[in-house]
Amino acid sequence: MVIDKKVNRWIVGITGASGAIYGVRLIEHLLQMQYQVHLVVTDAGWRVIKEELGIDALRRAVTLTELFGSALEDGQLIYYPNGDIGAAIASGSFQNAGMIIMPCSMGTLASIAHGISNNLMARAADVALKEKRSLIIVPRETPIHAIHLDNMANLARLGVHIVPAMPAFYFGPQSMDDMISFMVGKVLDAAGIEHTLYRRWKEEEQ
Repeated sequence: MVIDKKVNRWIVGITGASGAIYGVRLIEHLLQMQYQVHLVVTDAGWRVIKEELGIDALRRAVTLTELFGSALEDGQLIYYPNGDIGAAIASGSFQNAGMIIMPCSMGTLASIAHGISNNLMARAADVALKEKRSLIIVPRETPIHAIHLDNMANLARLGVHIVPAMPAFYFGPQSMDDMISFMVGKVLDAAGIEHTLYRRWKEEEQ
């Protein structure tokens, strides 16, 4: 899908699944490309940010400034507490290009698959579904059982992009950063956003 450049706002969610760096890098690239990012993070997501990135997530405004510089102050990054069910992104009248949840826990995925909107993350995703906007979910769990698979299948049938956190090796990654960039690039592909984050298969021969 090619997005309407007039709608330059993306909603991004970060949950308590491992892989907080994926969401952080995604936001960095969206901000660099001059998109306005509307961010919601679950409490478990903040905990993973602290444990995986070594950042004191209790001071959330400070954390966001540490991660994304002046974007919060400049209004390019808008942050909403997950309990703020009346936030702008909870309404279908809020115009945006879509929502990306990266990484997405199986708990959040299950809530979305069953229409349980008991927090802002799930409600914003539910709105994306009902308004037929792009919804991209990056599940990060292994192994997975039949309930996980059923939930992902239900969402896929509704047109949700399911982009599991499965880095590839064909492009010859030389570092962890290369593998993170690959996953962010695959999500940007699903969003219809051009990028050069990884070398595509046999790209040098074309």
